[in-house]
Amino acid sequence: MTSPTSRRTVLGAALAAAATTGAVAGAARAAAPAGPAARPAPSRVPLVDTRFWRTYTDWRCGAGDGTRVLPGARPGLVIATPAGRTDYTDPHTGESAAWDYATWTSPVHRSSVPATEVIASWNARTPAGTWLQIELSGAYADGTATPWFVMGRWAGSDGDIRRTSVGGQGDPYSSVWTDTFSVDDPASGIRLVSYRLRLTLYRAPGSRLTPTVWRAGAMASDVPDRFTVPATTPSLARELAVPRYSQNVHIGQYPEYDNGGEAWCSPTSSQMIIEYWGRRPTAEDLAWVRPGLPDPQVCHAARYTYDYEYGGCGNWPFNAAYAATYRDLNAVVTRLGSLADVEKLIAAKIPVITSQSFLEEELTGAGYGTSGHLMTVIGFTAVGDVIANDPASPDNDAVRRVYRRREFENIWLRTKRYDANGQVRSGTGGVCYVYWPERPMPGQRRVLRSLGLL
Repeated sequence: MTSPTSRRTVLGAALAAAATTGAVAGAARAAAPAGPAARPAPSRVPLVDTRFWRTYTDWRCGAGDGTRVLPGARPGLVIATPAGRTDYTDPHTGESAAWDYATWTSPVHRSSVPATEVIASWNARTPAGTWLQIELSGAYADGTATPWFVMGRWAGSDGDIRRTSVGGQGDPYSSVWTDTFSVDDPASGIRLVSYRLRLTLYRAPGSRLTPTVWRAGAMASDVPDRFTVPATTPSLARELAVPRYSQNVHIGQYPEYDNGGEAWCSPTSSQMIIEYWGRRPTAEDLAWVRPGLPDPQVCHAARYTYDYEYGGCGNWPFNAAYAATYRDLNAVVTRLGSLADVEKLIAAKIPVITSQSFLEEELTGAGYGTSGHLMTVIGFTAVGDVIANDPASPDNDAVRRVYRRREFENIWLRTKRYDANGQVRSGTGGVCYVYWPERPMPGQRRVLRSLGLL
């Protein structure tokens, strides 16, 4: 089995790295042994479990130390009276500062899926002078427990701390790879059967400001190793009017954020969906961007999703957290089971950002290969092919693409693939971002609930 780090390469779109030309990639692919047949689990066996704390009752059921719950249409967790004060030395600036803090710990959630991977996500507002930390601790099937793993240190701005994942975390069974808790050897039978989340809210000493957390939770999954997945039957022809932005018009801009636009597939995709829902940064927000640059909001998204430990803009939960900084937007990271699930969302007028990696010849019409890339599914043609806003396009006009359904579904849902040298690499197994407004329409609510997102 390949290392989980190879799966994390989807965080930065290394375009054209997996296949320098179609001919070279095709030769390497032909030289590689044929992949084993798909081993899909029976449909009655769930592969994904989600749990999100978001209601007044949810927050009240947790254990707070210095926090309180704000009631209302969108209940939130805030600092009431700090539980204590601590020093934090930012590893990316070297600067130390004191912070007041309060904590909230969720009840134990027993996953319906004994999991090999867990990805947390959260929605919060962090005014200047505040930030938050998200941790996960779980129990394995044999009863042993993990330590508390940091799944992210988040701030909506970058003036107080540098938002960051934390490297070098693990125990005898598992590791944390940027934003993903992952069992090191799933073939061993080790599974995480339950977990808790702990939120620590920070603010400057003496301040009355506070982070507000509206949603926190995780997606736990056990997707089997597979090079191919079963095909689904098309059931929808629909296209959503989603703004089109190319990451490549930003090549060379702000190289301090992962070498510039050539690696900005994730924030570019996020910005498309944020604007689809009618939100966008203000002129004041964009004042830092050099005048004259096209689509400055994409530069803004890159800066404010950037993970200073990972060194890229593709941290999955950081993108969801960025989207949720906009008025009344919810955002989560999850896994879906097939394009049939995406069709449900598109039918409800909810676009989906998918994560995939492929050789050039594996996705007809893409014109590139990639070790990891995010794009936005905005609809389906009459024959069921995927309509995607692909940010890896030369300009905004070229962003809309139509990709063959069978090819797209396979490169997105598989967990194993071959690179251009015939080496086995990892795939994401259906990872995606879903963003939607706080007050969805009844049909949207039904679909979101059916997919475990409400």
